[in-house]
Amino acid sequence: MDMKKILFVFSLAGLMVLAACHNQNVKNQPLQSNVSKQVVAAAPVMTFSETVHDFGKMVQGEIVKYSFHFKNTGTSDLKIARISTSCGCTVGKYPHKLVKPGEEANIEVIFNSTYKMGYQNKSIMVLANTKPERTILRIKANVVPQQDK
Repeated sequence: MDMKKILFVFSLAGLMVLAACHNQNVKNQPLQSNVSKQVVAAAPVMTFSETVHDFGKMVQGEIVKYSFHFKNTGTSDLKIARISTSCGCTVGKYPHKLVKPGEEANIEVIFNSTYKMGYQNKSIMVLANTKPERTILRIKANVVPQQDK
């Protein structure tokens, strides 16, 4: 065994020991401190009018859009860090500005049904400074073939 591999093995073993010690200390602590409770209470909250939208039946090749409407019902500014989708056929557009408490905004989702067929269920993950940090939105559609013209 060369020195790099030996050093790696010892480093990994040391990290495991430290993690085990840390976990033992965590077991004896209360689940949530007052400081973390205050942070959660002060966090922005994304309240959506709906988190799932069904486009229904659509013809293959159609491109459709839908806006998920939300309100910041929390007590601090909401900032969306990014959006990721489960498929390249789906794109999410979001406000890059802060959404103040009480303000409303939209996340626009665009679905391209080209090369898709049958029942589609796509997810859009919104990462923001909310608690929890992730919110999952969904779009659904039943893509049918184009009829010969």
